[in-house]
Amino acid sequence: MAGKRIKKAYEGINRESFYSVDDAVKVIKAAAKAKFDETIEISMNLGIDPRHADQNVRGVVSLPNGTGKTLRVAVFAKGAKAEAAKAAGADLVGAEDLAEKVQAGEMNFDRCIATPDMMVLVGKLGKVLGPRGLMPNPKLGTVTNDVAEAVKAAKGGQVEFRAEKAGIVHAGVGKASFTEQALVENVKAFVGAINRAKPTGAKGTYIKKVSLSSTMGPGLKLEVGTLVG
Repeated sequence: MAGKRIKKAYEGINRESFYSVDDAVKVIKAAAKAKFDETIEISMNLGIDPRHADQNVRGVVSLPNGTGKTLRVAVFAKGAKAEAAKAAGADLVGAEDLAEKVQAGEMNFDRCIATPDMMVLVGKLGKVLGPRGLMPNPKLGTVTNDVAEAVKAAKGGQVEFRAEKAGIVHAGVGKASFTEQALVENVKAFVGAINRAKPTGAKGTYIKKVSLSSTMGPGLKLEVGTLVG
């Protein structure tokens, strides 16, 4: 059944063509016919080799219209900072007790934030949090004393990005139910953040290819020129 749906979604779409971001969003929204609200995903091929430290691309971007997904946020904090995190809407807040849960494999969260004084404790969880991309990091704003702001940002549509081995970055930039304008704004905000994160060691063409798709739908190539500038 999924095969038939994909085939139908591709009808009338030229996969070799390059689309402007506005046209691609229009086509992908129209093709998103699954019974759930499909995620609109962006994939970017960058002219980098992330194995070299000076060619790493990593950071965060706040999408102007959110992601349409509610993240579960865990915060390592004590006292007043723990209370502030709870008030800001954190799903899990704790210190040693939270560390024990994580060590036992209980990681029912999508983002992990810690106050600087908690990093001695959190550092010991590196082997568990690291491989899942959940290790708090000052560069990503997830090691901070302003935990309330970090929780709000995570809940409000902030997206983390990181280039994989082949120089590919991908992320969800909204839902099929979003308006076309909201999706276009989110796509441009994401590409803008990647552009600003261009590493010093990157040579030649930095943004090589960009494609947009929905969870169950076709992938379309985007004209890079309609995204950058």
